[in-house]
Amino acid sequence: MAQRQNDLRGRFALVCGVATLAIVSLTAAPQEKDYREAIAGTTVTFDMVLVPKGASAGPFYIGRTEVTWDMYDVFALGLDTPGGRPAGSDGVARPSNPYGAPDYGWGHAGFPVISVTRQAAEAFTKWLSQKTGRVYRLPTEAEWQHVAALAAGPEALTPDALDGMGWHRNNASAHSHAVGTKAPDRLGLFDLFGNAAEWVMAKDGQLVTRGGSFRDGPDGIGPAGRAVQDEYWNERDPQLPKSRWWLSDGPFVGFRLVREIQ
Repeated sequence: MAQRQNDLRGRFALVCGVATLAIVSLTAAPQEKDYREAIAGTTVTFDMVLVPKGASAGPFYIGRTEVTWDMYDVFALGLDTPGGRPAGSDGVARPSNPYGAPDYGWGHAGFPVISVTRQAAEAFTKWLSQKTGRVYRLPTEAEWQHVAALAAGPEALTPDALDGMGWHRNNASAHSHAVGTKAPDRLGLFDLFGNAAEWVMAKDGQLVTRGGSFRDGPDGIGPAGRAVQDEYWNERDPQLPKSRWWLSDGPFVGFRLVREIQ
C-alpha cells in the first residue's frame, strides 16, 4: 500500500501539470480570478476557472478539467492520511471496494474518474469541502448549461470544432482519455463536451449527466448532450440493493466541481 501511495503521489505532480491558466472576461467582482487548489497531505492540485455571471447563473467557479482519479483516489483510499484509508474513523463515508477495475484498464493517473454514482460524486465534494475549507459541489443543470453556452460560443459548433475539443465515438476508440489532451474550449475548460459525461443536479431530482461521452457520436456531445440514468448503467452489479458508490456499467460517467463565490 505504501509503495502504491508513493507511486500515485509521484504521478500527481505530472498529471496536474496539464492545466494552464486562462484569462476570462469577467463580470464578477474584480478581485475574483482563476485559482489553483492543493489537497493537503498530497501533491495533488486542481484548477478552478471563474465563470462570469449570466442571465440564469453565475458568477461561480468550475473545474478546468473533470475530476481525475488522482483526486478521487485521495478520498477513496485515504492517501492524505498516514497509513492510508482510516476505515471510517475520521467520520467520512468512503467508497466501498468495487467489483473489478472501475477504470476498465484504460488509464488511471490523469484520467477522469469514471464508473461513479452521483451519490459518490456528492460524497467526494463534501469530503473535499471539509478538506479545503471551501464549499465544493456538483453543478446544477442551469449552471452547466450556462457554462456550456460560454464554452461553445454564439455560433453552433462545427464538426471540426467538436472533433478538436471532444472525445466521442468516432475518435475515442471506445474508451476514456487523459484529461486535457484535446483543445480547450472558449472558457479554457477541457472535456466539457465528450470524454466522460458529467453529473449535474437537475431540478426534478432525476439522475442526469450532461455533455455526452466517448461512447456518443459527434452529434451526441456538446451543449445539448443529456442523458438520464437507467437500469443498464448498473446492470451487472450483483448487490441488492445496487451499490451506492459504483456504476458497474457506467464507465462513461464522471463529474466536475463547482464552487460558489461567497
